[in-house]
Amino acid sequence: MADRLSARAAIGAATSDFTELHAPERETTVEGPLGWEGYEASRARARERTGEQESVIYGQATAEGRPCILLSFEFGFLGGSLGERTGDRLEAAYRAARERRLPLVSLIATGGSRMQEGMVALTQLQRVARQSTLLRSAGLPQIAVLRDPTTGGGWATLGAGADVVLALPGAQVGFAGSRVRPADADPAAYAAEGQLAAGAVDALVPVAELRGVLGRWLGLLSAGTPGGPVPPADVPPALGGTGLPGTGWEAVEQARARSRPRASAYLDAYFDFRLPLSGDRCGGVDEGMLCGFGERAGRTVAYAAQAGTPTHPAGYRTAARLLRLADRLGVPVLTLVDTPGAANDAAAERAGQGAAVADCFAAVAGVGVPVTTLVIGEGGSGGALALASPGRTWVTPDSYFSVIAPELAAAILKRGAGEVRGTADQLGVRPQDLVRLGVARGVVSPTPPLP
Repeated sequence: MADRLSARAAIGAATSDFTELHAPERETTVEGPLGWEGYEASRARARERTGEQESVIYGQATAEGRPCILLSFEFGFLGGSLGERTGDRLEAAYRAARERRLPLVSLIATGGSRMQEGMVALTQLQRVARQSTLLRSAGLPQIAVLRDPTTGGGWATLGAGADVVLALPGAQVGFAGSRVRPADADPAAYAAEGQLAAGAVDALVPVAELRGVLGRWLGLLSAGTPGGPVPPADVPPALGGTGLPGTGWEAVEQARARSRPRASAYLDAYFDFRLPLSGDRCGGVDEGMLCGFGERAGRTVAYAAQAGTPTHPAGYRTAARLLRLADRLGVPVLTLVDTPGAANDAAAERAGQGAAVADCFAAVAGVGVPVTTLVIGEGGSGGALALASPGRTWVTPDSYFSVIAPELAAAILKRGAGEVRGTADQLGVRPQDLVRLGVARGVVSPTPPLP
């Protein structure tokens, strides 16, 4: 279990300075909207114990010199629960973020809605959802840091609804709190580590590293131009040392060579530093799809890169999430294509492979920011094309792109194994063929091409 930091201790770990802001305090009946006997006495004890007036405090802060609006939950105040006055403070924090054009960072530790206020407390989640939507429409990012515990509606709105979700190791995270979940439930499913494995959390961040990680994320996500002109990302230079293939089958062999540079090598060479986004927010993670934001020569670029394996539904959904976030923030996108194709096993079909591929196609087609694509290895059919930019795709000398793998094409055409090589030639899969056909704009070399 993670250490249960107080609201102000969490602020101190996350930021270098903090100026508290105050929402107007509403007049309420002594015992709240339900007249819950003893409620005011509970609030008084909470105030005395924590030194806070409510379960949330908020203000303007900086992390590594990057400004933001920061809100922090005090779990010692009635379990960090959300009541009407909490909703007032949350709404005021979102409003301050919009008015000051700053990202919102939420340091969450809550057990859910406040029972002593009944449905009035629960409806605060609708207020949060509305404010989150307004912040998205304004092109401003939201980062959540999940402390221990993060459960109930606080997880389902402020937490899971953020653009980037970070968690402290060992934190309890789940919609169901410890006292209401089934007795035989797997405890791993309600931990930060389990949520990371399930695609609901982007990264685990130890407290000692929180300020630095937040500062880097704030810098990356605040560097875009929402609604404005966005220059395209640079095309990476080729890292492989091979020349252009003479035949289609030679192109296939070069792309399938174990020694060929993979996505991680390209991303490491391209970015000064990068931070990952992980998971599709639907229960899945595809290790073969690398997504995130990075800095290149002082400029933020988002990336979605296939790592040479069959791409699963979670991979396509994660890429689509990345593309739409980059579009909203006004950040250009780089995609790296390298897959033998979309995963075609029964598990992939049950997980909605067709819909996931379709959504990725739609995301590439629908974003307003420029998408730059480099095919760095295998370009296997629609599973590869789903990540490719129409009109802004380049290829490396050790890559190929094909409507279908040559072996499968030969099988469908009822050709023998000895005709696979000739079939590869007929398919026009070589990098130079792709340029001639207008599928690619050019073949890159170790010298970067012009944008």
